[in-house]
Amino acid sequence: MTKVALRPYALLPRQYDERKVLASTIDPWGRALWLICPDARFPYRWGGRDVPAPAKLPFNALVVISDRGQVRERTLHGVAAEPKAFDALPGGGFILSGDGGPNAPSGQIFGPDGRSRRRLRLGTRLTHLVSDRRAGFWTGYAEEGIYGGDPVSAGGLVHWDSQGNRSGGLYPPKPHHQLAGINTVNVSASTARASYWPGAPLVETRSSGILRIHALPVSDPFGLAVRGDRLLLLGGNERGTDPATRVSTLRQIRLAEDGAVVVGRQELVFPNGDPVRRYARPVCRGPHIFLRTLRTMRQWWVLTAP
Repeated sequence: MTKVALRPYALLPRQYDERKVLASTIDPWGRALWLICPDARFPYRWGGRDVPAPAKLPFNALVVISDRGQVRERTLHGVAAEPKAFDALPGGGFILSGDGGPNAPSGQIFGPDGRSRRRLRLGTRLTHLVSDRRAGFWTGYAEEGIYGGDPVSAGGLVHWDSQGNRSGGLYPPKPHHQLAGINTVNVSASTARASYWPGAPLVETRSSGILRIHALPVSDPFGLAVRGDRLLLLGGNERGTDPATRVSTLRQIRLAEDGAVVVGRQELVFPNGDPVRRYARPVCRGPHIFLRTLRTMRQWWVLTAP
């Protein structure tokens, strides 16, 4: 099996304390974002790093934005939840998801001035928060949220406008109607593509509704890149092969009207040739899969579909 190397994409400048980074992402414009809590505590250790948390709520967070080497700062005033994920919104604002305590709204929207505009309920067992360039943002959920009685999470993959108004969920038609959890989400422009389980369907959808669904030969992928009628899947289980999931396996998929076929297999490695054994949940946008390891929030890598 041939090997494909990740490429370095973005690095948090050393003048910022990486240990205090609460969340990080790559936004719809390709900018790397880090959300920093200046007054952080470290209640536990996981994945090889001390996990920070705000010493108190609310607090003012620092957003570091790296745009092709140019670094800027923004302040978010009055962050009322312990952030788990965030992203930039069309129009210059930000969306944040986190834990604000019992019965507290888990989402918070900030305007371009960094002031809180709205707090909202984003559902339970949220696993994906990805914004788009034009319309707003998408949230995806795990099985416990979809079947846990929460009307928001029951949508599986939910679209919101940039003001935090929900515009619908994912309710696929038969024979792909069973939806028990979102595996991976790829967002480009205002279109989202997602794989979900059980089975191995790939759905392409917009805020206006589902465009098309393909049955894939690979289930439960961790990452997805899209270029025309070609997909690049990271991880997952391929029908008819070793059932064990290899997180570093790449599969090139060609889509057709009557299905999808695997046209290539590769192994993902770091630039020095070391195998990629563990990583945080990828950020997938168009032809790109952005990765970081569990041990650090500082470094982002990129893999691009050929």
